[in-house]
Amino acid sequence: MSGGEQQQDQPRRGRRGGGDRDGGGRGRDRGGDRGGERSELVDKLVHINRVAKVVKGGKRFGFAALVVVGDQKGRVGFGHGKAREVPEAVRKATEAAKKSLVRIPLREGRTLHHEVNGRWGAGKVTLRPAPVGTGIIAGGPLRAVFDALGVHDVVAKSVGSSNPYNMVRATFDALKQQLSPKMVANKRGKSVAEILTARRGGGAAVEAATE
Repeated sequence: MSGGEQQQDQPRRGRRGGGDRDGGGRGRDRGGDRGGERSELVDKLVHINRVAKVVKGGKRFGFAALVVVGDQKGRVGFGHGKAREVPEAVRKATEAAKKSLVRIPLREGRTLHHEVNGRWGAGKVTLRPAPVGTGIIAGGPLRAVFDALGVHDVVAKSVGSSNPYNMVRATFDALKQQLSPKMVANKRGKSVAEILTARRGGGAAVEAATE
C-alpha cells in the first residue's frame, strides 16, 4: 500500500510543479512587457486646483488636476480630471492625457523645425528652435510639455494669460502647426532637397535636416 501511494503521489507532484513553473514563467514575462509599456510614458503634474462647495454643515472640497504625458520621443498629450481626493484626480487626468496623445515632428530629435505661434483664449505663446546646448528656456507649464515631448533645446515665451490650462492648450496649438521638411515636400509635390534649398538658400546639411 505504501509503495502504491508513493507511485500515485509522484505524478501529482510532478504535474503541480511543472504547471507552476510554466505558468509562473509566462506570467513574469507578460508582467515585464506590461511594465515596459508603462515605463515608456512620463507624466508631469502641472497644476492642482482646490475648490470648495459650501453645504449645510460645512464645506465640501474637490480637486482638479492638470497632467501632461509623453514618451520623450515626439508624442505628448494632456488631460485634466476632477475628484474629491488628489490621487484620484491625478489618475483621471493621466488617463485622459494618454488618450489624447499626438505626434509632433522634431528636428534631429531635440528641437523644433521652425518658429511658431499658438493661442488659446487669452493665452499666447511663441516657440522658437534653438541650437545645441541652449536647453529649455520656458516657464513652468510650457517646460512640462517640452520635457514630456522630448525637446532639449527651445526658447518659449508666454504672453497674456498665466492660467496654466490656457498656457498648455496654447502650447499644443502651436506644436500642432509644426511641419517637417518631408511634410512640406509632400504637400507641394517637391523633393526635400528643393524645399531646404529654397528655405536656406543652399543645399548644405540637407540630409541631416531631413531626419
